[in-house]
Amino acid sequence: MKKVTLVLQDGTEFHGKSFGYDKPVAGEVVFNTAMMGYPESLTDPSYAGQMLVMTYPLVGNYGVPPFTIEANGLSTFMESDRIYAKAIIVSDYTAQYNHWNACESLGDWLQREQVPGVTGIDTRALTKLLREHGVMMGRLVFEGETVCCNDIATNETDGEDYGSVNWVERVSCKDVIRYNEGAGRRVVLVDCGVKQNIIRCLVNRGVEVIRVPWNYDYTAMDFDGLFLANGPGDPDRCVDAVNVLKRQMTLSRKPICGICMGNQLLAKAAGASIYKLKYGHRSHNQPVREVGTNRCYVTSQNHGYAVDAATLGADWRELFVNMNDGSNEGIRHQTNPWFSSQFHPEACSGPVDTEFMFDRFIEAL
Repeated sequence: MKKVTLVLQDGTEFHGKSFGYDKPVAGEVVFNTAMMGYPESLTDPSYAGQMLVMTYPLVGNYGVPPFTIEANGLSTFMESDRIYAKAIIVSDYTAQYNHWNACESLGDWLQREQVPGVTGIDTRALTKLLREHGVMMGRLVFEGETVCCNDIATNETDGEDYGSVNWVERVSCKDVIRYNEGAGRRVVLVDCGVKQNIIRCLVNRGVEVIRVPWNYDYTAMDFDGLFLANGPGDPDRCVDAVNVLKRQMTLSRKPICGICMGNQLLAKAAGASIYKLKYGHRSHNQPVREVGTNRCYVTSQNHGYAVDAATLGADWRELFVNMNDGSNEGIRHQTNPWFSSQFHPEACSGPVDTEFMFDRFIEAL
């Protein structure tokens, strides 16, 4: 196991050992407080461009499931076709795994997909630093390599800064893909980096899903409802997607539902502005309250930006709020069947308390 150093943008260094692929990478360093779910998180396109720090100390003990494709074209256990995170950083990695459907270790999977993994890092100290300073750029430096901390901000390894990239464009599909074709009601799904379980939750409810690229003009298509998916990066870089959505909202009252990035795109189309959170919400235990009720839910989340609810248009209201910091967790139109959630109701991995959001959308079709 090679020695490797995580060098942060402010010059702070954390020393550990490599258990994945030995490749220097740079990216935005973020932390996730979930106790499990690393196969789903690593394959979530929303982590594109980021190095994932797991705060739970022991990682790898249940291995990695096989990459299998179901008859409906969706992967059984993963959330996409590959690992999208730049790297995974943990406190204590174990290559010894035991689980009923595990087929290989986390380290073997990382090496096969050429993704770095670092163990032996004081993730508690690292997380405290990120909470106080906010997320920042970082780089993995393997023994024998040198790096200047002044180059970290510009992501010298890849020649780009995280905030300067339209990550949605990079992870979105390039062609139209259909699932459950001929099922009846049609749902256009705007792929900003969609998780497989979002598609599965729609297919399981008996609709045909037409998956289109993030900037695709679907306004002339024949469909019954519009679904805006999750995705990575800054929503302010998705101008084309917002402009198409605005046209759709002027042409029709067809139901619209959004998740995560979809919440932010819907809010931007409604006239609201977006801001970057200090260190984001990435966990399985974010509490949210449905506005106007005493109903509270435990939710799975993965986002670094939020909607400024005070800038919503007059016809819009908040649907959910975060009970930790009061940030927006969803919006709704007062008269049209348009609504969204910042959290992940499909929650794979995570709690399934809010999967009713899909039922609300299907009922509105």
